[in-house]
Formats: sequence, C-alpha cells, structure tokens
Amino acid sequence: MLREDLRNVAIIAHVDHGKTTLVDAMLRQSHTFRENQSVEERVMDSGDLERERGITILAKNTSIHYNGVKINVVDTPGHADFSGEVERVMMMVNGVLVLVDAAEGPMPQTRFVVQKALEMGHRLIIVVNKIDRPDARLSEVQDEILELLLELDASDDQLLSPVVWCSGRDGTATLDINEKGTDLTPLFETILSHIKPMEVDEKGPAQILVSSIDYNDYVGRIGVGRIERGAINQGQSVVVTNYNNIHLKAPGKLANLYQIEGLQRVPCESAKAGDIVCFSGLEKINIGDTVCSPDCVEAHKFVKITEPTVEMTFSVNDSPFAGKDGKWVTTRHIRDRLFKELLRDVSLRVEETDSADSYRVCGRGEMHLSILIENMRREGYEFQVSTPRVMFKEIDGVKCEPMEKLIVDVPEDATGSVFQSMGNRKGELLHMSAIGNRTRLEFIIPARGLFGYKSEFLTSTKGEGVMNSVFFEYQPYKGELTRRDTGSLVAFETGEAVTYGLYNAQGRGTLFIGAGTPVYEGMIVGESPKSEDINVNVCKTKHLTNTRSSSSDDALRLITPKKMSLEECLEFIGDDELLEITPNNIRIRKRILNSELRAKARAKEKKS
Repeated sequence: MLREDLRNVAIIAHVDHGKTTLVDAMLRQSHTFRENQSVEERVMDSGDLERERGITILAKNTSIHYNGVKINVVDTPGHADFSGEVERVMMMVNGVLVLVDAAEGPMPQTRFVVQKALEMGHRLIIVVNKIDRPDARLSEVQDEILELLLELDASDDQLLSPVVWCSGRDGTATLDINEKGTDLTPLFETILSHIKPMEVDEKGPAQILVSSIDYNDYVGRIGVGRIERGAINQGQSVVVTNYNNIHLKAPGKLANLYQIEGLQRVPCESAKAGDIVCFSGLEKINIGDTVCSPDCVEAHKFVKITEPTVEMTFSVNDSPFAGKDGKWVTTRHIRDRLFKELLRDVSLRVEETDSADSYRVCGRGEMHLSILIENMRREGYEFQVSTPRVMFKEIDGVKCEPMEKLIVDVPEDATGSVFQSMGNRKGELLHMSAIGNRTRLEFIIPARGLFGYKSEFLTSTKGEGVMNSVFFEYQPYKGELTRRDTGSLVAFETGEAVTYGLYNAQGRGTLFIGAGTPVYEGMIVGESPKSEDINVNVCKTKHLTNTRSSSSDDALRLITPKKMSLEECLEFIGDDELLEITPNNIRIRKRILNSELRAKARAKEKKS
C-alpha cells in the first residue's frame, strides 16, 4: 500500500548555502512553535561546536505537518569532512531537496551529495536559495544545475526535477522566477506532489534499518531508523542482525519507542512501515544493523560509506606538564573514548598500533578529526596527536594518493598568488571563470598539498577569498612535497616566560605565547622565518646590578603574540612535532624534548 500521509525527505547542499535556516522557516510556517515562543536561529544546530562555528556537524531529524501529511525532514551537514553523515541518512528518505546558493551556484559538496542521491534513485527538488542576494545569478545557476545533472547521468525523471526559488531567511518561496513569494506554501506543495508516497508492506514481518545512533544517560543507546516493513510495538521482542555479519543474531526487546514530532521525541505505542522511529533497550545496537521480527531474520543492505583519506596518531600525553589539567589521561580512557566514537561516526576508523599507548585514527579530513579532538578536550580528556598524514593506496601495483577537487573564489588581483601556491603544491588547473568582479578557479590537488594552505590562502587574499574542497579520486603518487618552509622557535629550558626573555626572542620570529606562560624544554613558543629550528630562552631574566633603575624594564615592548586555533596548530606542526591537548591548553612540542638528543637524532637522520 501507499503511505499517502507521509513523506521522508533530506536537505542536502554545500556548506553555508542555508539548509538549517530553511528548516527554521519550515518549522515556523508549520506552527511547530507557539506564536509567542522564543526560538534561536538555526535551531537544528543544537551542539555547542555547531553553534560556535556556524556549521552543521551531525545529521538531525525533525518533522512538519502540512495539509494532513507528515513530512519527516533530515537536516544534513554541508562540509565535505562530514559527508559520511549524509551517506548514511540517504537510507531513511525517498526524496531530497537539493539546495543551491543563488550566487555561488553548485559547489564541490553539492556535486558529491547529488551523486549519492542519484545513485539511490531518489527524486530531487532543486531549491535555489538566497534569491534576495544582490549578486544572485538566477538564470546562470539554473543552467549550472542542469549541466551538473547531465554530467552525473541523471535519469529523464531526475532531469525534469522542479525548481523552487526560495529565501530561507525571509521564509518565502515561489515557482516563478519573476514573482516574489509570500510564504513557503509552494515548497510544501512541491514536496507533496513530486516526492512520491512510499510503497510499504504493513502486514509483513517487522524490519528496521538503523541509520543513526544517539545516547541518553537514562535509557542508554537509542537507535534511529526507518521501518522498512511491517509494524513495531513498544515492548516487542526483536532480533538484531547485520548485512555484513549475517550470523550476528542478538535478541532483545524494544523498551521505549518514539516518533519525532517537531523537535521532540514523543513516546508512542506503535509505528508502521515508512515511519522514522527512535527506540531504546538494545544496548549493542550499531549504525547499519537491522532490527527484525524473531520469526523472519533478514538483514537490510546498508549504503557503502566512502573510505577515510587522512590519519593521525592519538597517544597518551607524556610531556612534563602531563596530568595537570585532564580528568581522563590514561591509555584505557583514551581507547574507550575513541572506540565509543566509532559507534556514532560511520566514516571514522580507529586501529591499534605497535605501541601500547598510541592509536591510529583515520577520518575524512583535518576538520573531521579536529572536531573529535575538540569534543574530547571539552569532555576532560588529555592526550597528544601527531601531524595529519594522507592514506596512500596501492592500485594495480602503483602507489596512489587521494586527490581533492579545490574551488576558490578570489578577487581578481589575488589570482597570481593562488597560482604560485598551487604550482608549489602540485595543483593542476581545471577551469577558470569570472563571476562579477571575482574569479573562480578549479584545481585538482593532492590532499597533502592542502595541509597548512588555508591560513596562507587567507593571508594572500587579504581575508576575501573563499576555498572549498572535496575528495576527487586516487591518482598515482605526485612526488615529494614540502609541508612547511619555516622553522620553529623552541624553548630552551623549563620555567615561566618573562618579558625580558620574550623581548629577545621576538626578534627571531613570531611568538605564540605571552609573559607568564609556563613552558618546558622542547615546547614550541613561536615560528621562525628560517627553515631550521631556533632554540630560544624565553625564561631568561635581566642580570641584576646595584645600579638598576626600577623603571628600566618599561622600555621593553612586546609584540602581541599570535593566538593559534586548534585547526591552525594542526596545520602548523611538522613531522617531528606533536600537539599536546588538554582541557585548558593546546601546546605544540617537539617529539624529542631535549635539545642535545634532538640534534643527535637530526644528524643521524641526515647521515642515513
């Protein structure tokens, strides 16, 4: 039978194209909130990091009622590093809203998510958002979307996808490019008319495909997924199986059953095929598992998640300041936390290493891993990480490396510096076009060539450039690349940084610390413009004499130190350096702290 009363849709787009803002407007028009209710902007971005950074990290579910039809909406991340979140939720929906910025047009992540939707045969609704922008290019963007669909071999039905023109911020939509909308009614009507009702088997044996996992301190693990067949009741006995491990048959009982109404999980007695439900009571449930009726144990096929391309080593903190800040500092604590993350993040990989206190963590990119590091830091963990490295692959006996498709929008006078940097990083130009008074450049570049490039890019474009990248493919190894052409200022002794020592050190390079900062031997306190490291004594005090004036230090003026964010630190550190992470501090250090041992190791490396 057809579920005429239900539609399941996902909103997919590139980062900052306005997905979450549009969901806000849809919730307001459907009267999910009271008239006098105070609601924050981007209400779906509920995590602290999501609100601080203005990005969506985790896919989230909500529901909207319109003309007697329940529309389950999944808001997805737009950043390429979190595309695993997009891939897994595609199994929960049968239609997608492809959101495209009216000025920027289709971007790298737009191509990636549209390709995934086309592969699964989903129906598309093209939503051109931000049509009120003064630099909107409505006709050109519509042509670019059609070209993208043609390139991705869309079916005839998908090529004829309707286009809705929206302003998510104003909460308006229209089907006519020349008319201004008054509300989102055209969007809702298009969803009901174009996204076909699901054809379901309500009488068959129960089957739920788990696409997401949540956790609650009171009820434990919560599975989220769509009922593929049959009906589910609270308290029902079930069996958990998996497509990749068909012999895994874990019996259990659904202790609690919920459906999503607006932003709330509402307890329910039962649900039927097509509904997206949340349930608790199965402690060992994982993403990709199938919850079945005991009399018909059949695993549902789960989407193949794209493999990670970047790896880092997480290890126990062994610096002289170890254990001063953190609550969880031992190998066991770090291991448990990393493997716990695997249960929620399908695109992450964690592996044991030869060392008992180190773990190899693989992800989609620097931001993917930096979000994990930041979350662990805020939870009270203390550890250290290595520099990010790309994951090489051997294909037909040839060493290959991951390549990224990079798109940059820069002012016209900044293209020269971008070309120079791309040449040094083995980037190849694919396309160049003018958009207003700006230039859009498309490159294919080794993923390792992008390490450390973001800060250089912002400097060379005076903060006006925009860069985005997405995984392209594996290609033969492109040769050696210089990760960094600057050195480090390394603390010579343990103590507290003082004004006199910092004043003498700041002439050697850019400092990262100010007076009063505790330092230890081997800790990196700044960046040297030269390629080699320089040892500096920032704890050095002025020699005291009996003729010293009380105001003799007043003339010492320190340059404001450069405050490094977590991502900037990950871009900065070299192969012989580590990043020390604690709840209160982020410190860069040398692997070998002692300057003499470090010099001997360097000399030995040169000989070999």
